[in-house]
Amino acid sequence: MSCGQPHAVDCAAVLERVYDYLDGELDDLSHEEIRNHLDECSPCLRQFGLEHAVKLVVARSCACAPAPDHLRTAVLVRLQQIRLTTTTVQFRVE
Repeated sequence: MSCGQPHAVDCAAVLERVYDYLDGELDDLSHEEIRNHLDECSPCLRQFGLEHAVKLVVARSCACAPAPDHLRTAVLVRLQQIRLTTTTVQFRVE
């Protein structure tokens, strides 16, 4: 995904690290770079909102036990596939 505007951090790089951002797994500099990008990029902010909503639903549904590593990996791979498909379709429409 790209909004077509120049940013210090590329849109694709931000969306690849959005779960690390949501989980608080980034160093302070990376966290600040992504926060700044989201503040200035509406398409990425919308995608971030979707990713955040998915994370909240999963957390609420699975609060009783952590997901096994293989399941977590499978879900992340599927979300990446969906993100790539959505990005491809979005570029065709625009």
